[in-house]
Amino acid sequence: MRIATWNVNSVRQRLPHLLDYLGKAQPDALCLQELKCVDDAFPRAEVEAAGYRCAVHGQKGFNGVAILSKGEPAEVRTGLPGDDADVQSRYIEAVLPSADGPVRVVSIYLPNGNPPDTDKYPYKLGFMDRLIRRAAELIEAEECFVLAGDYNVIPEPRDAFDASAWVNDALFLPDTRRRFRALLNLGLTEAVRATTDAAGVYSFWDYQAGAWQKDRGIRIDHLLLSPRAADRLRSTAIDKHVRAADKPSDHVPVRIDLG
Repeated sequence: MRIATWNVNSVRQRLPHLLDYLGKAQPDALCLQELKCVDDAFPRAEVEAAGYRCAVHGQKGFNGVAILSKGEPAEVRTGLPGDDADVQSRYIEAVLPSADGPVRVVSIYLPNGNPPDTDKYPYKLGFMDRLIRRAAELIEAEECFVLAGDYNVIPEPRDAFDASAWVNDALFLPDTRRRFRALLNLGLTEAVRATTDAAGVYSFWDYQAGAWQKDRGIRIDHLLLSPRAADRLRSTAIDKHVRAADKPSDHVPVRIDLG
């Protein structure tokens, strides 16, 4: 089973790239973030024509998450539990069929949190606390699941071209990384780091200052696997070539293959 995650940075603007990726990579499930459109504006007809079903949780102008899947999604749930006042579309989960049993797949667009001295950072940390609680519930239920998405978290210095440039950024602050470690400490496996210790492995390159051309990136798109999913992990890949397309997203897809 191939599961990928991709912050497309506007699904309608990136639709040709999305359809090309679906056709070439053939993921069984693709988690999308930053759709920047409401549910009714999502290009459902085009995606379904490519052979995918759509579970969408959109929002006008920004945010928005989706799960595209070859199999029929079940138990679709939108919104991260724990805060009824949170109206931002940043979380969707669904149970998908696979040859080795169902897999719960979650698409997450974790808040950026900048500037840290505003209410945006407490919101980010609160979202992470709620995500930790939800993940703990799924682990207690002994489910096979994958938490995939744009976490807006640089886990370690080796996950940035120049970590010193990020020390005061919400993506790299100690409280951010501490909560990311708390997720992992529940028993989750970070897929990319389970397969490589290399530095210089990135999933995002800013549009400014020639970051892509100079390969000055950061790694903020992650797939976290439950113990049962981790037992099935066969390989990971970051599809870096997608960033070289015409008018690309600033993120690239990250994918895993489960046996």
